[in-house]
Amino acid sequence: MSKFITKIKPVTENEENNVVSEIFSNTKKAVGAIPNMYKNMGASPALLSTYIHGYNHLRASTIFKPHELEVIFLTISKENGCDYCLTAHSFIGRKMTNVPEEVIKAINEGKTLPDEKLNALYNFVVHYLNFKGWIDPVEVKKFTDVGFPEEAILEIILAISVKTISNYSNHIFDTKIDEMFKN
Repeated sequence: MSKFITKIKPVTENEENNVVSEIFSNTKKAVGAIPNMYKNMGASPALLSTYIHGYNHLRASTIFKPHELEVIFLTISKENGCDYCLTAHSFIGRKMTNVPEEVIKAINEGKTLPDEKLNALYNFVVHYLNFKGWIDPVEVKKFTDVGFPEEAILEIILAISVKTISNYSNHIFDTKIDEMFKN
């Protein structure tokens, strides 16, 4: 299958509207730069705003520990084939959320994770994605047996939603990986 790459131009800091301007300003203050993904998504202020709101709200109020949430983001990005997000979340996992290197490597390679609870989380997310939200009760039991409450499934739905926004927009833009994520 050939891949569609859009001709839509990324938004620059000088071109954005009020919604995008605020997001760019907050992002630059927080991380020192505006990721290429945000510049691309900025061509649709509604898309960028929805992504940022969902992503930030999930990060701020999730029941998952930071490294568990990163495993979810990594898994979704791997399953969706998004190299940009896989690279970015590998960086975030290493530098900010303390995901063990062997866990990041296992996700990137599609192998069993060396931690039982994280592996159950990984397998559940893969199952959930592969079956388009229809969950086998056996898979739910495996997920809850390692200590995750059923309510966590709702947060996985949100994680899938925001990562789908970023993964799919990165696909059509063929987003170049930012240098800051390559370290």
